[in-house]
Amino acid sequence: MKQALIKWLEAFGLADTEYAYFLVVIGLIVIASSVLHVVLHRIVARFLSRARRTGRTIWQRAFSGHKLFSRLALALQGVVVFAMASAFLDAESLTLQFIEALTHLWIILFSLLSLFSLLDAVEEISRSAGSAVKLPLRGIFQSLKLVGTTVALIFAVAFLIGKSPVILFSGLGAMTAVVLLIFKDPILGLVAGIQLSANNMLSVGDWLEMQKYGADGDVIDISLTTVKVRNWDKTITSIPSYALISDSFKNWRNIEEVGGRRIKRAVNIDATSIRFVEDDDLQSLSKIRLLTDYIESKSEEIDKANKARGVDPNAPVNARKMTNIGLLRAYLTAYLRDNENINHDLTFMVRQLEAGPNGIPLQVYGFANQTSWVPYENIQSDIFDHIYAIIPAFGLRLHQAPSGYDFQKAAKRFARGSLGQQQGEES
Repeated sequence: MKQALIKWLEAFGLADTEYAYFLVVIGLIVIASSVLHVVLHRIVARFLSRARRTGRTIWQRAFSGHKLFSRLALALQGVVVFAMASAFLDAESLTLQFIEALTHLWIILFSLLSLFSLLDAVEEISRSAGSAVKLPLRGIFQSLKLVGTTVALIFAVAFLIGKSPVILFSGLGAMTAVVLLIFKDPILGLVAGIQLSANNMLSVGDWLEMQKYGADGDVIDISLTTVKVRNWDKTITSIPSYALISDSFKNWRNIEEVGGRRIKRAVNIDATSIRFVEDDDLQSLSKIRLLTDYIESKSEEIDKANKARGVDPNAPVNARKMTNIGLLRAYLTAYLRDNENINHDLTFMVRQLEAGPNGIPLQVYGFANQTSWVPYENIQSDIFDHIYAIIPAFGLRLHQAPSGYDFQKAAKRFARGSLGQQQGEES
């Protein structure tokens, strides 16, 4: 091809055909690369961009949006320029060596950027798929980018110094300790990301609580080295990825999967208000819809037990009798069973805890069927609003430490009593 072009130039009667040949070759390379650039970037790229805007698939929008085609086109232009230079220029030519070095660096650069675009596009596509979001793809892709950058640098250096990349790769063995020291956090983060993914321990959108780092909120990002948590006060906490493996944390994801958020709160009953219920109390409480069946069945059971033992049912010690706190527990259990905001597929009960200085704790244990914060708190508050309101109907009192207002009332009563006694003595 070179000889044919030289003969063609000689036919025009040029004196310095070598110089003319050089100028023609450079011109051809510039023209070919320019035409290729116009075709790829002005025609094909615009067509793909229009398809991206009107396209219905996430694949088209992702690959076009991250400039994958334009970067591949630039890498292809480098290949074309190198191929033309190799075809028209001598192997010993300094110009060919310069173009070769330049095009190799160009190809390496835009091949690396194309890899970045491909990974970013796949990450965007994965975010649209619910099952793939659970994988820490961001951290994995950042690791691949780091490896790709390292390999690209080695190839670039190898081309510049004229050595085989294999020699540089073999030299990395002696630098392993230094590499591990420099990239300690990324390596630990990569290992942590793989473990978190393999064990399904954490994913974006989970509610994470980690008191050591002050984190309590939603996971918004899992990268190569850090996990970002948006706390409920809207602050952002960054946690090293490897800390999630070395330390313990709480993941609240399961409350959404099972469809229930736990309610575990107690009211303290004044122990001095607990007593056996009399017949008048039973008649009054039997009018409560949720207690009617319970009182009837429990009364029959108690009557049979007392008759079998030959015990006087009016004897307060020997006979079996119902208590007001027992009826309250039965009512609250029936109330939870009848409440449409409680998940009845999960455990729910009302239990009595160990008595203490603050009275007898009566604990409500169950799971609300709403896991979001505000609906859950409303459900819980409604339940205990009702409990506080109906406790006096059972002849019970809440235990509450005396406040300053109580002491003021007591002091006023004491003062009035002392004044009345003094007036009586004077009269």
